[in-house]
Amino acid sequence: MAEALNLMNISYLTEKCSSVSSAVTRRSTRSSFIKHTEAIMASKMVINQPQPVMVAQGSDEWGSGICDCCDDVPECCCAFWCFWCFACKTTKSYGQCLCLPLLDMFGGIPPITMSMRVSMRQRYGIKGTMCKDCLYATCCTPCTWCQMSREMKRRNIQIVLDDSRE
Repeated sequence: MAEALNLMNISYLTEKCSSVSSAVTRRSTRSSFIKHTEAIMASKMVINQPQPVMVAQGSDEWGSGICDCCDDVPECCCAFWCFWCFACKTTKSYGQCLCLPLLDMFGGIPPITMSMRVSMRQRYGIKGTMCKDCLYATCCTPCTWCQMSREMKRRNIQIVLDDSRE
């Protein structure tokens, strides 16, 4: 019995020693890897830094006022005489669903117009408030869409649709 117990202890100790030995080997491998990596990093200089996906270009203000429709007369005429077509075209150019503005027909405050204006302010880094966005979207809907369209042209930022979820 004592002999069997002694063999079990030896077996247990051998197992523990081998696991400690492999842990030490992993640590020494890890430390040599870290030293090697540090040596490489010290000898190489990074020239190109990663760039952000969307950079606010230009001013932090709108490029044109809400009533500057004469800046682009054909666009202004299209917005007033064929508003829904113009809003859908602008939404599509912004990278959203073509028919999204049609949802504005069902509410007092046009939620899509307001959402698009807020989104555009955030994307381009334009200062403003939700209250102002709501006021413009409700009282000056065609002018708001014209202003957003002019801003997209002015900023001339290519829109890339990425539907991947991280």
